[in-house]
Amino acid sequence: MYTKRLAVLLFSVCSPALVWTSSAAAQETLRYTIQSNDKAAGTEVDTFSADGRLESTFEFNDRGRGPKIAAHYVIGANGLPSRTDVTGNDYLKAPVDEHFSVEKGQAHWKSTSEDASAPEGGFYICNNGPGAELALLVAALVKAKDAPVKLLPAGEARLEKLTDTTIEDHGQKMHVTEYAVTGLSFEPQTVWLDDNLRLFGTPGKWFAMLREGWEGKNQELYDLQRKAEDARYGRLAKELAQHPKHAVAIEHVRVFDSEQAAMREDQTVVIEGERITQAGAAASIHIPKDAEHIDGADKTLLPGLFDMHAHAQPLDGFLNIASGVTTVRDMGNDIEELGRLQGQWQSGAAIGPRVWKSGFIDGPGPFQAPTGLYVTTEEEGRAAVNRYADLGYIQIKLYSSLKPELVPGIIKVAHHRGLRVSGHVPNGMIASQFVEEGADELQHINFIFLNFLASQVKDTRTPERFTAVGANAAKLDLDSKAVKEFIALLLDHHTTVDVTMATFEGMFTARPGSVSPDFAPILKRLPAQVQRGAYSGGLPVTSENDQLYKDSYGAMLRMTKRMYDAGIPILAGTDALAGLMLHRELELEIKAGIPPAKALQIATWNAAKLLKQEKELGSIAPGKLADLVLVEGNPAETISDIRRCRLVVKNGVLYKSDAVYTAVGIKPAD
Repeated sequence: MYTKRLAVLLFSVCSPALVWTSSAAAQETLRYTIQSNDKAAGTEVDTFSADGRLESTFEFNDRGRGPKIAAHYVIGANGLPSRTDVTGNDYLKAPVDEHFSVEKGQAHWKSTSEDASAPEGGFYICNNGPGAELALLVAALVKAKDAPVKLLPAGEARLEKLTDTTIEDHGQKMHVTEYAVTGLSFEPQTVWLDDNLRLFGTPGKWFAMLREGWEGKNQELYDLQRKAEDARYGRLAKELAQHPKHAVAIEHVRVFDSEQAAMREDQTVVIEGERITQAGAAASIHIPKDAEHIDGADKTLLPGLFDMHAHAQPLDGFLNIASGVTTVRDMGNDIEELGRLQGQWQSGAAIGPRVWKSGFIDGPGPFQAPTGLYVTTEEEGRAAVNRYADLGYIQIKLYSSLKPELVPGIIKVAHHRGLRVSGHVPNGMIASQFVEEGADELQHINFIFLNFLASQVKDTRTPERFTAVGANAAKLDLDSKAVKEFIALLLDHHTTVDVTMATFEGMFTARPGSVSPDFAPILKRLPAQVQRGAYSGGLPVTSENDQLYKDSYGAMLRMTKRMYDAGIPILAGTDALAGLMLHRELELEIKAGIPPAKALQIATWNAAKLLKQEKELGSIAPGKLADLVLVEGNPAETISDIRRCRLVVKNGVLYKSDAVYTAVGIKPAD
């Protein structure tokens, strides 16, 4: 999926950039290559004029998705844009028509989601700007000489110079500097510029943007960028992690018995080191004399939550721990990057959850995933499975471009090595065939509906796997023989379904200018510039299919409940903004009709059992690892209380939720 993930990962690709300066030549054109997993996926071309004008075109292709933008900027003597015009389409192919201007002391901006004014004197951030924008902001910040720059519509930006280096390629040398801008997102957005404050690049593993001819320097710059990033995360880990020297007693607290999906009142839980040593009725617990006491009155203590569909990135560590998510199952990532991140999180060098890894296998081609291993033959498929198994992965995830004829062999090898198999249903197959070939699990509720749309969908590698569901899911008779037989097939094969309902809520029901329902409960807690994304809308709709798409999302909820009622194991996973969207996933399970206590059980005990970790995790009992979350209220009665995290414990290390949220610019829940 990656749709929400890309909104975060590509912020520094869709908003980094190039800058006009007064010393520029009469006209200068710079070209950039956008890479996905080291393969060209798009371009940016920026033309600067000496009169302060910048013309920019920007586009990339991500499995049929991706923006195509034409932008025009006029930069004033103060370094701030006085006019901006951006047109084209966004990542999900919705129209982009955004304009900003300054006239008679007033700044005015209008787009498909905004129409507002403010006194001039700020830097306007486009909703869908090309690469040129972040470098323009860096130049304005350099001109401000360490002072912050006001942002429009809200917030302020600050600049930090991180590191610099001289790179060499093809006999040429260039000095480049890494800058970090705060105030745009949850963490500093970094960009590499040359000495003329022109963009050089934004390196990365999944996606990168680099000046044409210098694409080979991606890894070198990324290593330097990662070093600075690691240092920052290490400092925060030391500041935010509390390592108790004595026992910790959480007293008179309501405890969620995840094995029975029930609440136990007036309990006390004692932690010593990395484990729970006592748990039971408060009156029966003998608290060590030197213990730290935590009042649990009117609060609920739950096992640490599991997100069973993650694509882990460094920022996610903060978002997950602050939200009470102490374990994630990574469903596709760069092998080296994930291994490094897992080591940092487990050692405490950075803040983050436990990680269980699923190996990603796809076929090469125009719609291939931006990460993973690519196979075209049975031998390559077997080698990929064995590589993942040898590295300690627990599962294989197959993807849309994999040849269907390779599926049976891959599943056979994976099962022989003791690995589960799941995935997107490869193009050319339907879900029932995938299950019959031996898949243990299905990713995403849309593939359930695509099972019944084979004659109407030409290529599930493309965004048609979303739009076809939007156009047809509401029309599917959930009481039909075909649906009943399919659910019976899942039950007979003991198939698990990773529905990721929060991923689709905004995609199908969000409309430009209105707050997306998945972000509505947390909107005011988010950084000012991040809030704007909640108004940008989802898939493009027309007056004719607007309600149909919303009704189709309702059908997704009803299908989830049908499967749950039939006894199909449902997983709680996000494939979206880490931590916060797991809370939304649980709220959506309740909206679908799953009882709150059962939803909590799905995100704790059931997940631990699927990962075969129930002896160590997933419930609160003596001897188990101390992965816990303390929340205000009772989420078994009001599921949204799960958002009111106060204390999170991972492996016996304590984190104050509000402090971790604050570190990434998020306000704590009331």
